Amino acid sequence: MRLPRPGFRTGLALLLLALGGGLALLDLRDPGTIQQIPRDAAGEPDFYLENAHLTRFDAEGRLHQQVTTPRLVHTPKDDVTRLETPHIKLHDRGGRLWLAEADSGRLGPGGNPLRLEGEARLLAPAERWSLETDTLHYDADTGHAWSTTPATLRQPPQHMRGERFDAWVHDNRARLTDNVRGHHPPETFEESSS
Repeated sequence: MRLPRPGFRTGLALLLLALGGGLALLDLRDPGTIQQIPRDAAGEPDFYLENAHLTRFDAEGRLHQQVTTPRLVHTPKDDVTRLETPHIKLHDRGGRLWLAEADSGRLGPGGNPLRLEGEARLLAPAERWSLETDTLHYDADTGHAWSTTPATLRQPPQHMRGERFDAWVHDNRARLTDNVRGHHPPETFEESSS
């Protein structure tokens, strides 16, 4: 006993199903799939970059900011650039290097000010001090870095904590204010004689 031979329409339907299934499998295996485009209250971005290195110059053409981030997203509605886990090098007018990093960041309209959020850190390698806070702001035009969230300033072996922090990188000045507490070990005899 022989089975009946399928009709033309049945064969065509089976062929289309097999072809659709094969294309679906190929689509799932494509490693170059673009991630979902980020959307928020600022709207859809006009561009985003992955594994980006951004170098910015001031009005006189001097290098003043270098940003490295795994993802940079710009939204035209508010002209804001959002940064994921940015690592930033700030160059002051005296040629000193300052380092900053955080969980996220954003460059305001026109690229200023910079706001770092989530375990934000500012380091002054030449002076051997570091600042840790939750939110750090930086105005590139004035060289003013500040935090209105509690901040800890460390310069081993001492450390201080305050409710507000201000630094003027071009002038190499920093201050903690409001409820400042700290640990300042006394100078030992060996330190004072060297």
